[in-house]
Amino acid sequence: RRHVATQDIRQARVQRTYCNLDLRMCTFIAPCRGTVQSSTSMRQQKQALRRRRSGSSIPPLAALLLSALLLLLSPLSSLPAAAADDSDSVVRVEFQVQLSHSTEGSFTLAVHPSWSPRGAERFLELVDEGDSFWKGIRFFRVIEGFMAQFGIPGKPEVAAEWKEKTLKDDPVKESNKRGFVSFATSGKDSRTTQMFINLADNANLDGMGFSPFAEVVEGMETTVDSIHSGYGEGAPSGRGPDQSRIQSEGNRYLKRNFPNLSYVKSVKRLDGKANEEL
Repeated sequence: RRHVATQDIRQARVQRTYCNLDLRMCTFIAPCRGTVQSSTSMRQQKQALRRRRSGSSIPPLAALLLSALLLLLSPLSSLPAAAADDSDSVVRVEFQVQLSHSTEGSFTLAVHPSWSPRGAERFLELVDEGDSFWKGIRFFRVIEGFMAQFGIPGKPEVAAEWKEKTLKDDPVKESNKRGFVSFATSGKDSRTTQMFINLADNANLDGMGFSPFAEVVEGMETTVDSIHSGYGEGAPSGRGPDQSRIQSEGNRYLKRNFPNLSYVKSVKRLDGKANEEL
């Protein structure tokens, strides 16, 4: 029994030793964890102090990268803004029209060089010719619900000069919608000075090569729709003027045989570019 008791006592001592070891380990580990946390807090406090001293909450490396980026971008910000594409410059042109013996009117075109570059250039060239080209030009072929055609000079010698100045075709970028203006053609690369205003949507003309270069932006209902259309289609299909005789005889032929035709009194540019809303 004494031997057993002795063994029990020894086992109890061993268990107390393990328990004391466990307690010492716990006591040792806990202070280490606390020390690590305290060291981390101190480093964070030092970094925060440095940032406060530098007057910025951005970490030093990030601040350096940001400064480099701003330095690279600063020359770009000092460059002038890129110039607008001149091909998209819109020119406003005003027509004064004698609608009848007692009625006058006006309409304004917005010319879009980007739509039909060659057509727009030719039209503005004609505008700059002034009265020597435009004065007295008749709307000689006006078909209600279709289009109003004009552009043959009233003086035969002027008409003959421009008839030889044909243009190469432009691709059709815009549809022949109501109010849009295109040059007339008699075939490939045959445009000269004759043009027409669409009085309705004529999308069927798009596939035939009629390339709009301008649109009526003012006076469509008040003036363009009031252009005299009583003679209708031209000869020989209709009872209107014969284009070959207009070319050779000019306004003398038209005044004598078609006195009610509306005609252009004057044409002028209003400005280099249209207003922003256009």
